Amino acid sequence: MAKKRKERFEVGESETIEECLDRMKKAGYQPIKRMEKPIFKEEKINSNKEYVPVRQQIIFEGILVESEQ
Repeated sequence: MAKKRKERFEVGESETIEECLDRMKKAGYQPIKRMEKPIFKEEKINSNKEYVPVRQQIIFEGILVESEQ
């Protein structure tokens, strides 16, 4: 089965950015875009709902590297 031309790779909670980039490279992809999204947790403070940032989600978009033959 052929690989997709573009693929997204998410940095796991226990994974470093370098480990994610190495995983991309082993899969045959080169990073072209980095996206970051905050992850919020809902907390009740004084009977008010507030959203508190918990962590940052990092996603890399990679493009398939074509091997020269």
